[in-house]
Amino acid sequence: MPALAHKPSRPGDKALATRDKLWKSLLKWYDRNGRDLPWRLREGRPDPYRVWLSEIMLQQTTVAAVGPYFAKFLAAWPDVESLAGAARDDVLEAWAGLGYYSRARNLHAAAQALAASGFPADEAGWRELPGVGPYTAAAIAAIAYGEATNVVDGNVERVMARLYAVEAPLPTAKAELKALAGALVTDDRPGDWAQALMDLGATICTPKSPKCSACPWIDECAAYASGAPESYPRKLAKVARPERFGVAFRAERDGAIWLVRRPDKGLLGGMAALPTTEWRGEAWTRAEALKHAPAKAKWREAGAVRHVFTHFALTLHVYVADAAPRGEGWWGDARALPTVFKKAALLQEASDE
Repeated sequence: MPALAHKPSRPGDKALATRDKLWKSLLKWYDRNGRDLPWRLREGRPDPYRVWLSEIMLQQTTVAAVGPYFAKFLAAWPDVESLAGAARDDVLEAWAGLGYYSRARNLHAAAQALAASGFPADEAGWRELPGVGPYTAAAIAAIAYGEATNVVDGNVERVMARLYAVEAPLPTAKAELKALAGALVTDDRPGDWAQALMDLGATICTPKSPKCSACPWIDECAAYASGAPESYPRKLAKVARPERFGVAFRAERDGAIWLVRRPDKGLLGGMAALPTTEWRGEAWTRAEALKHAPAKAKWREAGAVRHVFTHFALTLHVYVADAAPRGEGWWGDARALPTVFKKAALLQEASDE
């Protein structure tokens, strides 16, 4: 294999090994220590459907959280044709609780495209599908088809930042970290290489308390040589997460609750939900909130729930009543609700005890 293509001039350069040494040591470690995951095959050609499904689910979600959902989806829709033919509401209901619900809508739309046209065989083809960005396309192409793509997620960024002791902070350093990772990609076992890098970041080169003594790259790691590996990647000071406030209305009838469908566009788009006011930067007075109630009734406050989204934190006050709303909606239960609305729905159940 050729020598390392890009050797940045920074402290710790002399400790860096060639690409050949890095490649061999990481894959040797991966062959012995790689994670056993439901969607991962160690031998044979991976199923593109399983790879794609797992990568969509893993976007901004932990492996532990994805496992049960992956199994549930495969049981309900074992192939792309069955997923494409499913009702979108059924897909959204099965996704409930996994978060980032636009992924579920895009998953269903992409399944219909894949069922009609087949699976793309390269990174560029995957980029054309709904919900498939640069990382996901590269990961699917490498793992399912053996294309030598540059697969860079947060784990890989962290590994690169430490291996080369990159001083530029995130997110400024993203382009540099991607280039450094790309310089290590070869045509030999690209799928295993991508998964090995992700596993290294997830299990050894962790954000806090990295297990440096177990790392196959300890002798080449400039951050370890500096004595402060946890200080990489450098980060800009965090901006305080904005606070928002809203009111959700729980109308009950014979043990069922009144549900509505959120608009397709926007947060929790297309999901079942409790009727709610808009979410704004100041708390709602009772008089203001009741103007948005789904029916005239004796609404009483049951308390409030708090939920943290990526870009803001929400305090959602819950009003409950025996009411008979009219208009678009249906009577149901909390099982298919996104987490924030499930919290609000179950709050009243707890208050009845």
